[in-house]
Amino acid sequence: MLTPRWAFAPTSGTGAAQQGGRANRRGVDAVYMSTDAQTALAEYQQLSPLMPPGTLVSFEIKAGPIIDFSSGYNPVEWDPLWNDFNCDWRNLWFDKRIEPPSWILGDMVVAAAAKGLLFKSNIRAGGINLVLYPSTFTNEDSLTAYDPAHTLPRNTDSWT
Repeated sequence: MLTPRWAFAPTSGTGAAQQGGRANRRGVDAVYMSTDAQTALAEYQQLSPLMPPGTLVSFEIKAGPIIDFSSGYNPVEWDPLWNDFNCDWRNLWFDKRIEPPSWILGDMVVAAAAKGLLFKSNIRAGGINLVLYPSTFTNEDSLTAYDPAHTLPRNTDSWT
């Protein structure tokens, strides 16, 4: 789901960089998506009783490697810090001004030369999300919004 404000740049990750996200600190571009429409809708709505305006978009992705954390934390496979990936990052950062452990983990993903991270949705049981870091992409990687009729906005004119 794209916020209308950033629908003109669906693959930039700039919107997530402004405030940060679960797996990206402020200033780090990140594109968040889900593997199915129901999870995308639930993630976008979060805990609000009402759905804010948004645009549901499919993406064509060619990127790798991707770290697969979609099975969740297993102490045999993962560093203990990964147990804190599902922390309440908003509360930690916005309310307490504590750096969320999930930001450190996002930094580790990028430092490992991975292009992104698959992880479980905290909002929808069984849902899987993917965060990609466009700054890590090389010429072999691509992320394209599927927009065959060119209906996504092309610039910010609607907000000037």
